[in-house]
Amino acid sequence: MFGEIKGLNEECGIFGVYGHPQAAHMTYYGLHALQHRGQEGAGVVVSDGFDLKQSKGQGLVTDVLDEEELKSLSGHSAIGHVRYSTAGGKTVENIQPLYFRSSTGSLSIAHNGNLVNATKLRHELEETGSIFQTTSDTEVIAHLIKRAGRGPIINRMKQALNELEGAYAVVMLDEKRLVAALDPRGMRPLSLAKVCSGYAIASETCAFDVVGAEYIREIEPGELVVIDEKGIHFDRFQEPYNRSICSMEYIYFARPDSNVDRQNIHSVRKRLGKKLADVASVEADVVTGVPDSSISAAIGFAEQSGIPYELGLIKNRYVGRTFIQPSQALRERGVQMKLSAVKKIVEGKRVVMVDDSIVRGTTSKRIVKMLKEAGAAEVHVRISSPPITHPCFYGIDTSNSGELIAANYSVEEIRDIIGADSLSFLPVDAMVDAVDRNDPSPNCGHCLACFTGKYPTDLYEDSLPPHEKEKLIGVRS
Repeated sequence: MFGEIKGLNEECGIFGVYGHPQAAHMTYYGLHALQHRGQEGAGVVVSDGFDLKQSKGQGLVTDVLDEEELKSLSGHSAIGHVRYSTAGGKTVENIQPLYFRSSTGSLSIAHNGNLVNATKLRHELEETGSIFQTTSDTEVIAHLIKRAGRGPIINRMKQALNELEGAYAVVMLDEKRLVAALDPRGMRPLSLAKVCSGYAIASETCAFDVVGAEYIREIEPGELVVIDEKGIHFDRFQEPYNRSICSMEYIYFARPDSNVDRQNIHSVRKRLGKKLADVASVEADVVTGVPDSSISAAIGFAEQSGIPYELGLIKNRYVGRTFIQPSQALRERGVQMKLSAVKKIVEGKRVVMVDDSIVRGTTSKRIVKMLKEAGAAEVHVRISSPPITHPCFYGIDTSNSGELIAANYSVEEIRDIIGADSLSFLPVDAMVDAVDRNDPSPNCGHCLACFTGKYPTDLYEDSLPPHEKEKLIGVRS
């Protein structure tokens, strides 16, 4: 009904380093820590101060970058990218960082997020002579920089960034400098750290831990950070708007050991689970979480409810992709290989199954069925986020409301579809309260569009999928 088994996917993760003699290796380890943000492709561009060198390909970081490849990428600065495609196709050309050469020098760009005015800007650029080599909205940024004239590169970058609308965390590299920027609403996470005598930039702080970098602070909305041989410089390309950080970073995307806007993700998810226990209590014998992103919430639910937490579901980390199997029966078997119920834990028990979200419903349905086949007497599903009722246009692959089960069915109807004995979601207010971003001001700002339909930016008709145009034109919070 809602397609193959598929959860939420975020567009990508970015990493940059300046002033390290093994920049390519540092970027490799940083990207490996960010692999959860994208598994379709990876790439690195390195500068030795005179030239840029690139390596990219489809697959995981370990598939794309081996030791010999890294040795060939000598240089003291680099940017890297791991990708899950939401805007643009699944082709090698769209894998980032994108690399551009011109008579005035080379430039490489990596971008996390999605530009809602990308199609509009692309049409304008093509009308004035620009020729695009990819379908990625990231290439729009490079053409805007080039269109800005022949002045200082930083001024041209600022002018280009001012034309963008949507969610974007960007790292850019030329022969002499590393530049990072965050959109004025701060919709994506981006942080700065010190490493040896240089600096590092990353989508998540977990990447800093891996490379031994010391966290400095988050990059602020509308801020431009320039790192070159003279040191680090902080500038602004636009004044910040009200913060609208993606709520799903806290609920699902970020790694539990990362900190996003001063909040540890594991701690946030535990609080989400505790809130869920408060608002959706149930008589049960055991609590279990769906690996991996829901484990923290399940622990919080168990602590608050007093119901013991157990590993009722086990994830097999060494199974290939299920969608390449030649028949539906084999695909179903592949799903069972990826996730298994622990029969002795759930048999005869009333089980609370905690998950972070329900997108299309197919995964939840199969897990509930799995638990009942393992002998669970009852399965009560508790979701540590509100129902996802609206599409996202900022870098998550939910741009079609027809695929969202909560956009088309009531909670009771979803409960019946997935076969659960009961189903409850966490209300929006309780979710925001649990994240607890109240410093320096209450609720420092979330994007709640996928839960409420109130979008923090204007939406542009030519950038919307055809099936969403009539419903969403001009919609804004």
